[in-house]
Amino acid sequence: MRNKITVVGAGNVGANCAVWAAKKELGDIVLVDIAPGVPQGKALDLLQTGPVEGFDVTVTGANDYAPTANSDVVIITAGLARKPGMSRDDLVLKNYAVIKSVTEQIVALSPNAILILVTNPLDAMAQVALAVSKFPKNRVIGMAGVLDSARFRTFIAQELNVSVENVTAVVLGGHGDTMVPLTRLSNVAGIPLEDLIPAERLAEIVSRTANGGAELVKLMGTSAYYAPAASAVEMAESILRDRKKVLPCSAYLEGEYGINGLFVGVPCKLGSNGIEQIYEIKLNETEMAALHKSAGAVKELVDIVTAKMAEEAAA
Repeated sequence: MRNKITVVGAGNVGANCAVWAAKKELGDIVLVDIAPGVPQGKALDLLQTGPVEGFDVTVTGANDYAPTANSDVVIITAGLARKPGMSRDDLVLKNYAVIKSVTEQIVALSPNAILILVTNPLDAMAQVALAVSKFPKNRVIGMAGVLDSARFRTFIAQELNVSVENVTAVVLGGHGDTMVPLTRLSNVAGIPLEDLIPAERLAEIVSRTANGGAELVKLMGTSAYYAPAASAVEMAESILRDRKKVLPCSAYLEGEYGINGLFVGVPCKLGSNGIEQIYEIKLNETEMAALHKSAGAVKELVDIVTAKMAEEAAA
């Protein structure tokens, strides 16, 4: 039996998730969106791409969740996108209600699914999905570090005029401007970055990475979609094919790195059980302080959604 992948949200990110998943033939795909006709039309358009691109999977569009039953992986992209001048954090309460509703409906029909959250503010929305789904923590994962490290690798490769395939980059922390690109542990074909790029220039690249989403919003008037979609599908592929890839993901920490009860970006092994291992890198004092500062920024948003959930529970 083929795997089944549901993508919630048929906008730019969701539609591109469906494209990448179809091209990789990860399984049959269900594209869900509230907009009448939109997921159905995009699904049909993508289905008709199969003969050209040589993939053979079923793609279904729907405005309800019935076709999503028994999904193996659910990628949640639904929610409001950033507009110029907005931070990821500005979206927190607006997207809280969306993620709560989506998670409730998904869990009712796919109780064994693994959830990949893409909606911003990413780490806080993963926290909502975990609380609402009551899934074990290994089955709720945030897509953040794969995208952030891809941006970091891109900028490094551009700076040095080398292949991105030779660049290894490590990014920890929350998905926002407090993320922690670890220059000490990043390299080009094993050569430390600090031996290749002057400290001042490297600091500029780190800053551009942390503000990579805002740069794209300013240029396009909306959030990025090609790279976020590809990043989410890389995670889904590692899970569905049990690849055991070690990828930076937003994971629920319970003491790792001295952080407890929060989703924060860390290196994770992704396999058929979702997050199968969290790796603790030995950080120096400066790096650990930066990671805890980033976790503090995540906590501020989590406190907002936690208060909202408590308010609703008491009502």
